[in-house]
Amino acid sequence: MRKPRRNSGEPSLEETFFGTKKRKPVPHEFVLDALAPLSPWTRPMFGCLAVYAGERIVLILRDKPTYTDDNGVWLATSHEHHESLRRDFPNMRSIHLLGKKGTNWQILPIDATDFEEAALRACEFILAGDPRVGKIPGARRAVGSKAKRKSKSSTPPKPRRKLAKRHARRSAV
Repeated sequence: MRKPRRNSGEPSLEETFFGTKKRKPVPHEFVLDALAPLSPWTRPMFGCLAVYAGERIVLILRDKPTYTDDNGVWLATSHEHHESLRRDFPNMRSIHLLGKKGTNWQILPIDATDFEEAALRACEFILAGDPRVGKIPGARRAVGSKAKRKSKSSTPPKPRRKLAKRHARRSAV
């Protein structure tokens, strides 16, 4: 069964003539302009826009009407770099939306007085190859994949009894 479409209204003029959907506006587009020498690429993530430089995820750009405290530029980093980055970005903090007290991801909040300057400084760090900003994402694995199941147990799975009983009943008829 097919899932219903989210927007079942009339197609836009652009969709009708060109067969494409209008994209959401890019939040904080000036960041992508600043990273242009690296030829960054983007991908939707968590309803935001993830920014990659090569194979590394470096930033997430967020400007949404919900949880506005976490709008801004999210920095991909790790706990070991928080203290040194906080010296460069005094308004940087953990992301409240993620729930944990301290997360690897840090935010340059949009409501900070120096938001644009801080975001551009982060872009300079990325352009310079600063190892404190950016991560190589881990390999993806589907939940319940065979590799995961094999690693949990070395014994083979038990045969399904219900299936065997059902076949026995069908063949008896």
